[in-house]
Amino acid sequence: MSMTEPSFTVGIEEEYLLVDRQTRDLVQERPAGMMDELESLLEGQVVPEFLNSQLEIGTRVSRTVTEAGDDLKRLRATVARVAEKNGIAMVAASTHPFAYWDRQTHTNKERYNMLARDLQAVARRLLICGMHVHVGLDDDTLRIDLLGQVAYFLPHLLALSTSSPFWRGDNTGLRSYRIAVFDELPRTGVPENFESFGEYQRHVDILVDAGLIEDASKLWWDVRPSCKFPTLEMRLTDIPTRVTDTICIAAIYTCILRMLYRLRRSNQRWRRYRAMLVSENRWRAQRYGIDDGLVDFGKGEVVPYAELLEEVIALIADDAKALNCVAEVAHARTILERGTSSHRQVACWEKAKAAGATGNDAFIPVVDMLIEESVADL
Repeated sequence: MSMTEPSFTVGIEEEYLLVDRQTRDLVQERPAGMMDELESLLEGQVVPEFLNSQLEIGTRVSRTVTEAGDDLKRLRATVARVAEKNGIAMVAASTHPFAYWDRQTHTNKERYNMLARDLQAVARRLLICGMHVHVGLDDDTLRIDLLGQVAYFLPHLLALSTSSPFWRGDNTGLRSYRIAVFDELPRTGVPENFESFGEYQRHVDILVDAGLIEDASKLWWDVRPSCKFPTLEMRLTDIPTRVTDTICIAAIYTCILRMLYRLRRSNQRWRRYRAMLVSENRWRAQRYGIDDGLVDFGKGEVVPYAELLEEVIALIADDAKALNCVAEVAHARTILERGTSSHRQVACWEKAKAAGATGNDAFIPVVDMLIEESVADL
Protein backbone atom coordinates (compact mmCIF):
# COMPACT_ATOMS: atom_id res chain seq x y z
CA MET A 1 0.00 0.00 0.00
CA SER A 2 1.40 3.40 -0.99
CA MET A 3 2.30 5.66 1.89
CA THR A 4 2.44 8.79 -0.25
CA GLU A 5 -0.19 11.20 1.04
CA PRO A 6 -2.73 12.32 -1.57
CA SER A 7 -2.74 15.91 -2.75
CA PHE A 8 -6.16 16.69 -1.18
CA THR A 9 -6.56 19.51 -3.67
CA VAL A 10 -9.98 21.15 -3.63
CA GLY A 11 -12.36 22.29 -6.34
CA ILE A 12 -15.86 23.66 -5.74
CA GLU A 13 -18.67 23.92 -8.29
CA GLU A 14 -21.85 25.92 -7.69
CA GLU A 15 -25.02 26.34 -9.75
CA TYR A 16 -26.95 29.62 -9.62
CA LEU A 17 -30.46 30.78 -10.50
CA LEU A 18 -31.00 33.97 -12.51
CA VAL A 19 -33.85 36.14 -11.28
CA ASP A 20 -35.80 39.03 -12.81
CA ARG A 21 -35.34 42.06 -10.55
CA GLN A 22 -38.90 43.30 -11.05
CA THR A 23 -41.00 40.15 -10.78
CA ARG A 24 -38.52 38.11 -8.68
CA ASP A 25 -39.42 35.19 -10.92
CA LEU A 26 -36.77 33.35 -12.93
CA VAL A 27 -35.70 34.83 -16.24
CA GLN A 28 -36.85 32.96 -19.32
CA GLU A 29 -33.60 33.55 -21.19
CA ARG A 30 -30.16 34.71 -20.14
CA PRO A 31 -29.64 38.30 -21.33
CA ALA A 32 -27.92 38.48 -24.71
CA GLY A 33 -24.18 38.71 -24.32
CA MET A 34 -24.16 37.90 -20.61
CA MET A 35 -22.49 34.50 -20.98
CA ASP A 36 -19.94 35.93 -23.44
CA GLU A 37 -18.99 38.61 -20.92
CA LEU A 38 -18.74 36.10 -18.08
CA GLU A 39 -16.68 33.70 -20.17
CA SER A 40 -14.32 36.54 -21.04
CA LEU A 41 -13.93 37.55 -17.39
CA LEU A 42 -13.78 34.07 -15.88
CA GLU A 43 -11.79 32.24 -18.56
CA GLY A 44 -13.31 28.78 -18.56
CA GLN A 45 -14.68 28.90 -15.01
CA VAL A 46 -18.31 29.47 -16.01
CA VAL A 47 -20.68 27.48 -18.22
CA PRO A 48 -24.41 27.52 -19.01
CA GLU A 49 -26.45 25.02 -17.02
CA PHE A 50 -29.30 22.80 -18.22
CA LEU A 51 -31.97 25.51 -18.01
CA ASN A 52 -31.67 28.99 -19.48
CA SER A 53 -32.37 30.41 -16.03
CA GLN A 54 -29.23 28.80 -14.58
CA LEU A 55 -25.47 28.87 -14.88
CA GLU A 56 -22.57 27.03 -13.23
CA ILE A 57 -19.17 28.14 -11.99
CA GLY A 58 -16.16 26.13 -10.86
CA THR A 59 -13.09 27.15 -8.92
CA ARG A 60 -9.60 26.42 -10.09
CA VAL A 61 -7.85 23.37 -8.68
CA SER A 62 -6.79 24.74 -5.31
CA ARG A 63 -4.12 23.55 -2.93
CA THR A 64 -6.21 24.38 0.15
CA VAL A 65 -9.81 24.99 1.15
CA THR A 66 -8.94 28.62 1.88
CA GLU A 67 -7.60 29.09 -1.63
CA ALA A 68 -10.70 27.47 -3.12
CA GLY A 69 -12.90 29.67 -0.94
CA ASP A 70 -11.17 32.85 -2.09
CA ASP A 71 -11.63 31.81 -5.72
CA LEU A 72 -15.28 30.97 -5.07
CA LYS A 73 -15.90 34.43 -3.59
CA ARG A 74 -14.36 36.03 -6.67
CA LEU A 75 -16.55 33.92 -8.95
CA ARG A 76 -19.75 34.71 -7.05
CA ALA A 77 -18.92 38.42 -6.99
CA THR A 78 -18.23 38.47 -10.73
CA VAL A 79 -21.45 36.64 -11.63
CA ALA A 80 -23.46 38.94 -9.34
CA ARG A 81 -21.86 42.06 -10.84
CA VAL A 82 -22.44 41.01 -14.45
CA ALA A 83 -26.00 39.91 -13.64
CA GLU A 84 -26.74 43.30 -12.08
CA LYS A 85 -25.26 45.06 -15.11
CA ASN A 86 -27.77 43.11 -17.21
CA GLY A 87 -30.70 44.05 -14.99
CA ILE A 88 -31.09 40.69 -13.26
CA ALA A 89 -29.85 39.06 -10.05
CA MET A 90 -28.01 35.88 -9.08
CA VAL A 91 -29.42 33.59 -6.41
CA ALA A 92 -27.59 30.76 -4.65
CA ALA A 93 -30.39 28.40 -3.59
CA SER A 94 -31.36 24.90 -4.63
CA THR A 95 -34.92 25.81 -5.60
CA HIS A 96 -36.75 29.03 -6.43
CA PRO A 97 -39.62 29.68 -4.01
CA PHE A 98 -42.43 29.99 -6.58
CA ALA A 99 -41.12 29.40 -10.12
CA TYR A 100 -42.76 26.75 -12.33
CA TRP A 101 -40.51 24.25 -14.08
CA ASP A 102 -42.92 23.88 -17.01
CA ARG A 103 -42.35 27.53 -17.95
CA GLN A 104 -38.60 27.04 -18.34
CA THR A 105 -36.62 26.24 -21.48
CA HIS A 106 -33.38 24.29 -21.63
CA THR A 107 -30.04 25.43 -23.00
CA ASN A 108 -29.52 24.55 -26.66
CA LYS A 109 -26.37 22.44 -26.35
CA GLU A 110 -25.98 18.87 -27.57
CA ARG A 111 -25.43 17.46 -24.06
CA TYR A 112 -28.57 19.16 -22.75
CA ASN A 113 -30.61 18.34 -25.86
CA MET A 114 -29.70 14.69 -25.33
CA LEU A 115 -30.71 14.86 -21.66
CA ALA A 116 -34.04 16.43 -22.53
CA ARG A 117 -34.65 13.81 -25.23
CA ASP A 118 -33.66 10.82 -23.09
CA LEU A 119 -35.17 11.81 -19.75
CA GLN A 120 -38.28 13.69 -20.92
CA ALA A 121 -40.36 15.12 -18.03
CA VAL A 122 -37.76 13.98 -15.50
CA ALA A 123 -35.28 16.37 -17.12
CA ARG A 124 -37.80 19.17 -17.58
CA ARG A 125 -38.47 19.16 -13.84
CA LEU A 126 -34.79 19.76 -12.99
CA LEU A 127 -35.32 23.31 -11.80
CA ILE A 128 -32.78 22.70 -9.04
CA CYS A 129 -29.24 23.78 -8.21
CA GLY A 130 -26.52 22.08 -6.22
CA MET A 131 -22.89 22.37 -5.23
CA HIS A 132 -20.16 19.80 -5.80
CA VAL A 133 -16.83 19.40 -4.06
CA HIS A 134 -13.89 17.66 -5.76
CA VAL A 135 -11.04 16.46 -3.55
CA GLY A 136 -7.82 15.25 -5.14
CA LEU A 137 -7.11 11.56 -4.55
CA ASP A 138 -4.56 10.57 -7.14
CA ASP A 139 -4.77 6.79 -6.62
CA ASP A 140 -7.74 4.97 -8.19
CA THR A 141 -7.68 2.20 -5.56
CA LEU A 142 -7.83 4.78 -2.77
CA ARG A 143 -10.71 6.60 -4.43
CA ILE A 144 -12.81 3.43 -4.60
CA ASP A 145 -11.94 2.44 -1.04
CA LEU A 146 -12.96 5.84 0.34
CA LEU A 147 -16.06 5.99 -1.89
CA GLY A 148 -17.70 3.25 0.15
CA GLN A 149 -16.71 4.76 3.50
CA VAL A 150 -17.41 8.48 3.04
CA ALA A 151 -21.05 7.88 2.04
CA TYR A 152 -21.86 7.42 5.75
CA PHE A 153 -21.03 11.08 6.44
CA LEU A 154 -22.82 12.73 3.54
CA PRO A 155 -26.23 13.08 5.23
CA HIS A 156 -24.44 15.09 7.93
CA LEU A 157 -23.31 17.50 5.22
CA LEU A 158 -26.69 17.63 3.49
CA ALA A 159 -28.28 18.70 6.77
CA LEU A 160 -25.89 21.67 7.01
CA SER A 161 -26.54 22.80 3.44
CA THR A 162 -30.33 22.82 3.02
CA SER A 163 -31.74 25.64 0.90
CA SER A 164 -34.80 24.20 -0.90
CA PRO A 165 -37.91 24.22 1.32
CA PHE A 166 -40.24 25.59 -1.37
CA TRP A 167 -41.45 24.21 -4.70
CA ARG A 168 -43.89 25.96 -7.07
CA GLY A 169 -45.14 28.26 -4.32
CA ASP A 170 -45.65 25.51 -1.78
CA ASN A 171 -43.93 24.97 1.55
CA THR A 172 -43.00 21.32 1.07
CA GLY A 173 -42.25 20.64 4.74
CA LEU A 174 -38.83 19.34 3.65
CA ARG A 175 -35.58 21.18 4.30
CA SER A 176 -34.23 19.90 0.96
CA TYR A 177 -36.93 19.33 -1.64
CA ARG A 178 -34.19 19.40 -4.28
CA ILE A 179 -33.29 15.81 -3.36
CA ALA A 180 -36.82 14.64 -4.12
CA VAL A 181 -36.60 16.15 -7.60
CA PHE A 182 -33.07 14.91 -8.27
CA ASP A 183 -33.91 11.36 -7.21
CA GLU A 184 -36.26 11.04 -10.20
CA LEU A 185 -33.12 10.73 -12.32
CA PRO A 186 -31.66 7.26 -12.89
CA ARG A 187 -28.39 6.25 -11.22
CA THR A 188 -28.76 8.55 -8.22
CA GLY A 189 -28.55 8.04 -4.46
CA VAL A 190 -26.07 6.23 -2.25
CA PRO A 191 -23.29 4.66 -4.35
CA GLU A 192 -22.60 0.96 -4.63
CA ASN A 193 -19.75 -0.59 -2.67
CA PHE A 194 -16.92 -1.91 -4.83
CA GLU A 195 -13.98 -4.01 -3.71
CA SER A 196 -11.58 -2.55 -6.28
CA PHE A 197 -11.30 0.06 -9.00
CA GLY A 198 -11.30 -2.78 -11.53
CA GLU A 199 -14.67 -4.00 -10.27
CA TYR A 200 -16.06 -0.46 -10.47
CA GLN A 201 -14.74 -0.01 -14.02
CA ARG A 202 -16.19 -3.34 -15.17
CA HIS A 203 -19.64 -2.28 -14.01
CA VAL A 204 -19.33 1.09 -15.73
CA ASP A 205 -18.19 -0.66 -18.91
CA ILE A 206 -21.32 -2.85 -18.91
CA LEU A 207 -23.50 0.28 -19.05
CA VAL A 208 -21.28 1.95 -21.65
CA ASP A 209 -20.99 -1.12 -23.87
CA ALA A 210 -24.76 -1.58 -23.80
CA GLY A 211 -25.14 1.99 -25.05
CA LEU A 212 -26.98 3.12 -21.91
CA ILE A 213 -24.50 5.87 -20.96
CA GLU A 214 -21.57 7.51 -22.73
CA ASP A 215 -19.29 7.46 -19.72
CA ALA A 216 -19.25 7.54 -15.91
CA SER A 217 -20.32 11.21 -15.85
CA LYS A 218 -23.88 9.85 -16.17
CA LEU A 219 -23.57 8.23 -12.73
CA TRP A 220 -25.28 10.85 -10.58
CA TRP A 221 -24.58 9.29 -7.19
CA ASP A 222 -24.24 11.33 -4.01
CA VAL A 223 -20.49 10.87 -4.32
CA ARG A 224 -18.58 9.44 -7.27
CA PRO A 225 -15.10 9.03 -8.70
CA SER A 226 -14.86 11.81 -11.25
CA CYS A 227 -14.22 10.54 -14.77
CA LYS A 228 -12.60 13.86 -15.72
CA PHE A 229 -10.30 14.46 -12.77
CA PRO A 230 -8.44 12.28 -10.21
CA THR A 231 -10.92 13.32 -7.53
CA LEU A 232 -13.73 11.99 -5.36
CA GLU A 233 -16.66 14.28 -6.10
CA MET A 234 -19.32 14.97 -3.45
CA ARG A 235 -22.67 15.86 -5.05
CA LEU A 236 -25.37 15.36 -2.42
CA THR A 237 -25.61 18.77 -0.79
CA ASP A 238 -27.86 21.70 -1.60
CA ILE A 239 -26.09 24.91 -2.52
CA PRO A 240 -25.85 27.09 0.61
CA THR A 241 -26.98 30.68 0.08
CA ARG A 242 -24.10 32.13 2.11
CA VAL A 243 -20.68 31.45 0.63
CA THR A 244 -19.10 30.87 4.05
CA ASP A 245 -21.43 27.90 4.51
CA THR A 246 -20.31 26.41 1.20
CA ILE A 247 -16.67 26.77 2.22
CA CYS A 248 -17.41 25.15 5.59
CA ILE A 249 -18.99 22.10 3.96
CA ALA A 250 -16.10 21.78 1.52
CA ALA A 251 -13.67 21.90 4.45
CA ILE A 252 -15.48 19.22 6.44
CA TYR A 253 -15.73 16.92 3.41
CA THR A 254 -12.02 17.32 2.65
CA CYS A 255 -11.07 16.66 6.26
CA ILE A 256 -13.28 13.55 6.44
CA LEU A 257 -11.48 12.12 3.41
CA ARG A 258 -8.11 12.81 5.01
CA MET A 259 -9.28 11.16 8.23
CA LEU A 260 -10.37 8.07 6.28
CA TYR A 261 -7.01 8.04 4.50
CA ARG A 262 -5.22 8.11 7.87
CA LEU A 263 -7.24 5.12 8.99
CA ARG A 264 -6.32 3.24 5.82
CA ARG A 265 -2.65 4.09 6.29
CA SER A 266 -2.89 2.45 9.71
CA ASN A 267 -4.59 -0.63 8.21
CA GLN A 268 -7.95 0.43 9.64
CA ARG A 269 -11.14 1.64 8.02
CA TRP A 270 -14.50 3.18 8.75
CA ARG A 271 -17.24 0.63 8.66
CA ARG A 272 -19.07 0.48 5.33
CA TYR A 273 -22.82 0.48 5.94
CA ARG A 274 -25.43 -0.87 3.58
CA ALA A 275 -27.18 1.66 1.36
CA MET A 276 -30.52 0.98 3.07
CA LEU A 277 -29.10 2.33 6.35
CA VAL A 278 -27.26 5.32 4.91
CA SER A 279 -30.40 6.15 2.91
CA GLU A 280 -32.39 6.45 6.13
CA ASN A 281 -30.08 9.19 7.37
CA ARG A 282 -30.15 10.74 3.91
CA TRP A 283 -33.95 10.94 4.15
CA ARG A 284 -33.82 12.38 7.67
CA ALA A 285 -31.40 15.09 6.53
CA GLN A 286 -33.63 15.81 3.53
CA ARG A 287 -36.74 16.02 5.68
CA TYR A 288 -35.50 17.62 8.91
CA GLY A 289 -32.08 19.07 8.14
CA ILE A 290 -30.39 19.99 11.42
CA ASP A 291 -33.71 20.10 13.33
CA ASP A 292 -33.77 16.43 14.29
CA GLY A 293 -31.20 13.74 14.77
CA LEU A 294 -29.58 11.17 12.54
CA VAL A 295 -29.11 7.52 13.37
CA ASP A 296 -25.85 6.49 14.98
CA PHE A 297 -25.70 2.96 13.64
CA GLY A 298 -23.09 1.92 16.19
CA LYS A 299 -25.44 2.90 19.02
CA GLY A 300 -28.54 1.88 17.12
CA GLU A 301 -30.41 5.05 18.03
CA VAL A 302 -31.23 8.55 16.81
CA VAL A 303 -28.77 11.11 18.16
CA PRO A 304 -29.42 14.89 18.11
CA TYR A 305 -27.68 16.55 15.19
CA ALA A 306 -25.72 18.94 17.40
CA GLU A 307 -24.10 16.00 19.19
CA LEU A 308 -23.23 14.29 15.92
CA LEU A 309 -21.70 17.47 14.56
CA GLU A 310 -19.43 17.80 17.59
CA GLU A 311 -18.38 14.17 17.14
CA VAL A 312 -17.46 14.82 13.51
CA ILE A 313 -15.54 18.00 14.38
CA ALA A 314 -13.58 16.09 17.03
CA LEU A 315 -12.97 13.21 14.64
CA ILE A 316 -11.37 15.46 12.02
CA ALA A 317 -9.62 17.91 14.37
CA ASP A 318 -6.12 16.71 13.43
CA ASP A 319 -6.99 16.86 9.75
CA ALA A 320 -8.38 20.40 10.00
CA LYS A 321 -5.09 21.48 11.57
CA ALA A 322 -3.03 19.67 8.93
CA LEU A 323 -5.07 21.20 6.11
CA ASN A 324 -5.15 24.64 7.77
CA CYS A 325 -8.95 24.93 7.79
CA VAL A 326 -9.82 24.85 11.51
CA ALA A 327 -11.87 28.04 11.31
CA GLU A 328 -13.75 26.87 8.23
CA VAL A 329 -14.72 23.61 9.95
CA ALA A 330 -15.71 25.40 13.17
CA HIS A 331 -18.09 27.59 11.14
CA ALA A 332 -20.49 24.62 11.19
CA ARG A 333 -21.44 25.68 14.71
CA THR A 334 -22.49 29.08 13.34
CA ILE A 335 -24.71 27.35 10.77
CA LEU A 336 -26.26 25.39 13.61
CA GLU A 337 -26.91 28.55 15.64
CA ARG A 338 -28.46 30.70 12.91
CA GLY A 339 -30.03 27.92 10.85
CA THR A 340 -29.55 27.06 7.21
CA SER A 341 -30.89 29.00 4.24
CA SER A 342 -33.97 26.78 4.41
CA HIS A 343 -34.74 27.98 7.94
CA ARG A 344 -34.31 31.64 7.01
CA GLN A 345 -36.45 31.31 3.89
CA VAL A 346 -39.36 29.75 5.79
CA ALA A 347 -39.09 32.32 8.60
CA CYS A 348 -39.11 35.18 6.07
CA TRP A 349 -42.14 33.72 4.29
CA GLU A 350 -44.05 33.23 7.54
CA LYS A 351 -43.30 36.84 8.55
CA ALA A 352 -44.63 38.11 5.22
CA LYS A 353 -47.80 36.03 5.60
CA ALA A 354 -48.30 37.30 9.15
CA ALA A 355 -48.13 40.84 7.74
CA GLY A 356 -50.95 40.02 5.32
CA ALA A 357 -49.12 38.96 2.14
CA THR A 358 -50.69 36.13 0.17
CA GLY A 359 -49.75 33.92 -2.77
CA ASN A 360 -46.54 34.78 -4.56
CA ASP A 361 -46.43 38.17 -2.83
CA ALA A 362 -45.43 36.38 0.36
CA PHE A 363 -42.37 35.04 -1.47
CA ILE A 364 -41.11 38.43 -2.71
CA PRO A 365 -39.24 39.14 0.56
CA VAL A 366 -37.82 35.60 0.43
CA VAL A 367 -36.31 36.17 -3.02
CA ASP A 368 -34.97 39.56 -1.92
CA MET A 369 -33.33 37.90 1.08
CA LEU A 370 -31.79 35.25 -1.16
CA ILE A 371 -30.40 37.88 -3.52
CA GLU A 372 -28.84 39.76 -0.58
CA GLU A 373 -27.42 36.70 1.18
CA SER A 374 -25.98 35.25 -2.03
CA VAL A 375 -23.45 38.09 -2.12
CA ALA A 376 -22.95 38.44 1.63
CA ASP A 377 -19.53 37.56 3.11
CA LEU A 378 -17.75 38.23 -0.18
